Amino acid sequence: MDMGNQHPAISRLQEIQREVKNIEQQVVGFSGLSDDKNYKKLERILTKQLFEIDSVDTEGKGDIQQARKRAAQETERLLKELEQNANHPHRIEIQNIFKEAQALVKEKIVPFYSGGNCVTDEFEEGIQDVILRLTRVKTGGKISLRKARYHTLTKICAVQEIIEDCVKKQPSLPLSEDAHPSVAKINSVMCEVNKARGTLIALLMGVDSTETCRHLSCVLSGLIADLDALDVCGHTEIRNYRREVVEDINKLLKYLDLEEEADNTHAFDLGQNHSILKIEKVLKRMREIKNELLQAQTPPELYLSSKTELQGLIGQLDEVSLEKNPCIREARRRAVIEVQTLITYLDLKEALEKRRLFPCEETAPNKAVWGVLGNLSEIQGEVLSFGGNRTDKNYIRLEELLTKQLLALDAVDPQGEEKCKASRKQAVKLAQNILSYLDLKSDEWEY
Repeated sequence: MDMGNQHPAISRLQEIQREVKNIEQQVVGFSGLSDDKNYKKLERILTKQLFEIDSVDTEGKGDIQQARKRAAQETERLLKELEQNANHPHRIEIQNIFKEAQALVKEKIVPFYSGGNCVTDEFEEGIQDVILRLTRVKTGGKISLRKARYHTLTKICAVQEIIEDCVKKQPSLPLSEDAHPSVAKINSVMCEVNKARGTLIALLMGVDSTETCRHLSCVLSGLIADLDALDVCGHTEIRNYRREVVEDINKLLKYLDLEEEADNTHAFDLGQNHSILKIEKVLKRMREIKNELLQAQTPPELYLSSKTELQGLIGQLDEVSLEKNPCIREARRRAVIEVQTLITYLDLKEALEKRRLFPCEETAPNKAVWGVLGNLSEIQGEVLSFGGNRTDKNYIRLEELLTKQLLALDAVDPQGEEKCKASRKQAVKLAQNILSYLDLKSDEWEY
């Protein structure tokens, strides 16, 4: 159809579709809940477009009817995706975990900044548990879930960081006001900064509805201006004291930009993160070594060189920057376990090979323990190759085999022999570690 002679109804439908297309990325990346302002705004825009589409007169023409139907379907698809993003089970899981963190802050931290005693170990353990559980929430690569998890983690980790920094600084007292007239003002500002720290935590965790980020930013900026106006020339100690307080304020201001920073930098997409790429590179090489060992005709020849390279991979993982990101920390932790498990497998294979080449007399209990270790070596080789989930028949079979080996070890009577007791204890620990590793491989974790 000539564009100059295009029917006005078709032109209007195309215009509406362009308007819908303009907000598509906002819908796809929406990481909030259905009661968020942005949700209601996007829902309102899409609903309005549906009404606009419905008001287009087709004049009974088939091509216009089809164009209107396509435009309506696309808009309805986005409306449905918006609703699914806000109500996804894993989005709700993230919110429920966040509510637990809010409850912890209300109970332990708000009283602390209102003159309470101290931050308890219970709070620190509780927050750490919350962070760990958030890193394990499945996103399936869905942008909205990745953003929601990242935003939530960022807030909670910021609170953890603010509190840790504050607790570390508590033992140092402000300067005496007799030292200089400016010290009284700096001390006064420092008290205001401590109050602002509590307000910031409440804001980040959504437990204070009376304050806004903009107002707190103005307050903190005003405190910096007050400090800059002080004349402390020739007083190095006081100037340093003022600088420390200014640094504290700037740190708090940085936390106020967290939401905007998360959206602008796409930091939630860890698939392109430099640290994650380094971890993946190590894991790729580890898998190559593993495959070489499991497929080799004469694996003993590879033991020494493989172990040396694997130890080098552990060193590379130690150098990975965590960027204060718990997901990266968890990814590195898992990678370290992967490499260490392969090293343990090699250690056991070496020990079994040495025992085969240099047999010696031993007691029946000790022989029984070594028999179990031989079985564990074979099972561990299968576990290293396992790539399914916990519903797989092979997972259940391996779990049962490992449980049987634990029962076999439990049945061994060391007859008072200390060496046998130690060997059995090590074998039990190895079996339990293989079980834990099997669970780790099958829990479908993702960053």
